[in-house]
Amino acid sequence: MNTETPSWTTLVDVDSLGEALGNEDLVLLDCRAVLTDPPAGARLFAEGHLPGAFHADLERDLSDMAQAGQGRHPWPRAEDFARTLARWGVTPETQVVAYDADNGMYAARAWCLLQMIGHERAAVLDGGLKAWLAAGLSIETDAPALRDDVAAYPGDFAHARLFDHSDVAAHVQHGGLLVDARAPERFRGDVEPIDKVAGHVPGAVNRPFAANLDADGRFKPRETLFAEFAELLGGHTPSDMVAMCGSGVTACHHLLAMAHAGLQGAKLYKGSWSGWIADPARPVATGNA
Repeated sequence: MNTETPSWTTLVDVDSLGEALGNEDLVLLDCRAVLTDPPAGARLFAEGHLPGAFHADLERDLSDMAQAGQGRHPWPRAEDFARTLARWGVTPETQVVAYDADNGMYAARAWCLLQMIGHERAAVLDGGLKAWLAAGLSIETDAPALRDDVAAYPGDFAHARLFDHSDVAAHVQHGGLLVDARAPERFRGDVEPIDKVAGHVPGAVNRPFAANLDADGRFKPRETLFAEFAELLGGHTPSDMVAMCGSGVTACHHLLAMAHAGLQGAKLYKGSWSGWIADPARPVATGNA
């Protein structure tokens, strides 16, 4: 075990995490989820997880399901998320590593929440549990006890980087870049397996979150991501870009990939498509951008 507290801010590989396992300033979050089966994350966690990991439930811990009109996974209030971090034992000095089954689509949501509340020592395990097991590393079924001796995390979300519906409408109207991370067939409106309306926000362009990954489920090299996002930005700065998806989850994957490539400052449309269509008066586009 490496006793020195690491300082990972985007991605960490399985070998580096394995060496740091057991560090008292390291907190692991198991973010596995199944959109169509919300209880599945807890079942998967109980069947086996990284040693010492807490279960970070998408709906209970990484969303505020009580909010109406804000999409399928509403962004939580800062004070609620701060208390959740305390229960996991997270302080400003803690290194947090989030992981999911493989491609980081759910772990990126936890990473984005942490970054937006000002916690820079947050990273995603590249390749997730699949890569961990492929490396022959161990898992366990015991769940750690939640903490009651840690103060609520001090901080507030970077609200200027968290867009609501009116922010997005104004952003697009003024020529801002809105990037939808859903699969192309959902963006075009050919199919819609989850939400009630098919299509996309008029003015948005499409880059599926899976475009950030190599064939093995790990993130592409940072140089490749830099080149691809630079082309997508097309002269815009990273802070001119707003990412969205179906419910504000996989859009976080773009923010993580960009940060890993050194492109900081992109924004997130919290409600995303499921929030946009909550008001039938909002316009809908179909087909290619």
